[in-house]
Amino acid sequence: EGLIEFYDSFKDMFEFFCKNTTIHGTIRLVCSDSNRMKTAFWTLLLLASFGMLYWQFALMFSQYWAYPVVLTMSMHSEPKMFPAITICNLDPYRFELVSEHLVQLDRMAEESITFLYGVNTSASLFHMNEKNIHIKDLSNIGNLSTSAFKLSQNFSLLRMFEHNNISGRRHSSVGFRLCNATGGNCFYKTYSSGMDAILEWYRFHYMNIMSQLPVIINISDHEEQIEDMVYSCQYDGEPCRPSDYVHFHHPVFGSCYTFNSEGTDSFWTATKPGIPYGLSLILRAEQKDHIPLLSTVAGVKVMIHNHNQTPFLEHEGFDIRPGIATTIGIQQDEVNRLGGNYGKCTTNGNDVNVKLLYNNSYTLQACLHSCFQHIMVRKCGCGYYYYPLPPGAQYCDYNKQPAWGHCFYQLYNRLRNHHLNCFDQCPKPCRESLYKVSAGTAKWPSVKSQDWVRQALRHQNGYNSTSNRKDIAKVTIFYKQLNYQAVNESPLLSENLLLSSMGSQWSLWFGSSVLSVVEMFELLVDTLVLCLLFCYQRFRSKRT
Repeated sequence: EGLIEFYDSFKDMFEFFCKNTTIHGTIRLVCSDSNRMKTAFWTLLLLASFGMLYWQFALMFSQYWAYPVVLTMSMHSEPKMFPAITICNLDPYRFELVSEHLVQLDRMAEESITFLYGVNTSASLFHMNEKNIHIKDLSNIGNLSTSAFKLSQNFSLLRMFEHNNISGRRHSSVGFRLCNATGGNCFYKTYSSGMDAILEWYRFHYMNIMSQLPVIINISDHEEQIEDMVYSCQYDGEPCRPSDYVHFHHPVFGSCYTFNSEGTDSFWTATKPGIPYGLSLILRAEQKDHIPLLSTVAGVKVMIHNHNQTPFLEHEGFDIRPGIATTIGIQQDEVNRLGGNYGKCTTNGNDVNVKLLYNNSYTLQACLHSCFQHIMVRKCGCGYYYYPLPPGAQYCDYNKQPAWGHCFYQLYNRLRNHHLNCFDQCPKPCRESLYKVSAGTAKWPSVKSQDWVRQALRHQNGYNSTSNRKDIAKVTIFYKQLNYQAVNESPLLSENLLLSSMGSQWSLWFGSSVLSVVEMFELLVDTLVLCLLFCYQRFRSKRT
């Protein structure tokens, strides 16, 4: 009796609760018992209030379990590290090991263009007989021979015509045919633009030729010096140092250099915004050694990216024109994602199911390329030449895998249409920096200054050209402002906000607090105890 409050009946217990509880409206159930209409009215009103309350609770919990986010933007201003800058000369090597096959491919391309358009391009387009063709000697890596490799004649360029029933006109397309291993299930890889078709056809053969090279070649040791491409380099008014760049070779974009690749040297700390405090480069943009059908662009490829990140120039790079001074202003944005239940993202890529084939930090493009290469090796039996290889795999060669092109183009179309699961397996980084770019251009050097500029370059860098401003370019990359915009994800409905909303709804419908909930819990306990006592009394009375 000291712990439990006994009642003679359930009616007494309910009357005591209605008269003493802090929940508004319940006392009207007792005070109006002489008027059944009012009692029924307040009973229905209280039940409706309970229904509305828990309907609102259901809506709040459904919204909470959907884990919505809200974006908050904030501005920060502080000295920060200059981004990594990658430049490429669009002049890929003609390795001596495969130079003969490249010459044969140029002849095939000349014959195809003549067949399609009746234009003789041998004198104006190709450089097969020039003495200054760029050949790299690979004799020091072993006695390798590609005499067994032969260019396939099964992928000839064809022009096809289609009749449009609506307009009544004939439309032509250019492409080449690809078949599976049994010679069936063929399709044409066609383009409405003949130029795009020729470039893709050339690249397809080019990948088969380059697959004859050994996988590991120390490109940096093959007669390449940064002075051959970069005539002048200054950052914040100070000359660049040999330790400020790393060199690599891209099969399409040629010889490339990345400045400030690691982002750990205090030399590259940006303390002031503006053109004088950025990176200023004078670049060689010649096309003497150019492979004309590998890229139709003349100039220099540039990409601004994060440190320790593989530059995917085909996706994010932009071109610098020869004979032009280009100023590029950059503005940094930082994006922070919540991850977990609020969205799929990864901190460093360790929790991603795809094994990265790149040695740098995780990026979405690196994951997608790695995922595609793994599927390519599994489905087609060989790897795509432009991506790194998994252990034990080899690059595709139509002398060994005649149907790899058929397999590759079908897989690539599935990837582009999001029918492969690579986009599901590769989340975005939880934290990444993005760079907004704005550019301005002007002719450089001017007509009146080009003579003394060339003389200065000739004496300092051994520069020798008479191409009238068409083989050099100047580019300046700088921070427009040191402040950056941070975009952060935060929960739209956190636990505290959920409890606060529930309390507001409870007060709205019943005008009470958390203690009122305790009173209702106490009523349930008393009801349960009273039921047990009545059952016990009935049981004893029956035994007696």
